[in-house]
Amino acid sequence: MKFARVGPIGQEIPVVVAGDILYDLRLLTSDIDGNFLADLDVEAVKSAMGRGQLPALEADSRQRLGSPIRRPSAIYCVGLNYAGHAKESGAELPQHPVMFMKPPNTLVGPFDQVEIPKNSTKTDWEVELGVVIGKRCSYLDSPEQSLDHVAGFVLANDLSERDFQLEMSGGQWSKGKSSPGFTPVGPWLVTPEEVNHRALRLQSFVNGEPRQDSSTSDLVFGVEQIIFHLSQFLEFEPGDLILTGTPEGVALSGRFPFLSPGDIVDLNIEGLGASRQEMLAYSGGPR
Repeated sequence: MKFARVGPIGQEIPVVVAGDILYDLRLLTSDIDGNFLADLDVEAVKSAMGRGQLPALEADSRQRLGSPIRRPSAIYCVGLNYAGHAKESGAELPQHPVMFMKPPNTLVGPFDQVEIPKNSTKTDWEVELGVVIGKRCSYLDSPEQSLDHVAGFVLANDLSERDFQLEMSGGQWSKGKSSPGFTPVGPWLVTPEEVNHRALRLQSFVNGEPRQDSSTSDLVFGVEQIIFHLSQFLEFEPGDLILTGTPEGVALSGRFPFLSPGDIVDLNIEGLGASRQEMLAYSGGPR
């Protein structure tokens, strides 16, 4: 099943996506958030649709898509999780998952415009498989328990400013990951039974030119191992987002220019949809 949120910023409506039809979910939930995901019953949603209890929304191609999940309590990110990306970053493959965090207020919709930060010269793209937590968990006993706590999967762009991340970081990466709009997510939250998360093709393009092309089968640490490992150090809450890492083909490699105003970044992951962000010049004020 595919879930989405449509409407202006701050006024998004939760919907079920069935082909070209969007079904209004507000009979069952006010939003696609941790409370809804913690009690998610796909069969109950299907039943409500079958009984005609979820009205279809009028199709409107101009309708804005927001992030398919409401602002999570945390965005956890795993770095250097594809061998090719570690190599192009000049880093050794990690022995354990490398974790950093992004502020939840970086979350935006899949087609929202994104401003290049003030003083940025090295804004970069990163297509990633995102994992949305459905059930609270900590101290899992084994990786095999991990998927019991997953609500679904999303397409994400882990936008990064490399000078902020590497030269001004003081040894931490989050300065380069935290600018407004730096986590476009969506278009959909796709429940686990609909995709094989272990073998999904990921691609990115800048101005129509190919950049990244890989598969989640190349992850150094897979989804189950990431959730199990991180659960030994933190407690996941329903609605939390995990970004699992990006494959090779980013500007940091030196093979491509960094992003400039007017550039268009297109991303897609097999089964999870496509997104597009137009990069804008810094406007000089708050969003």
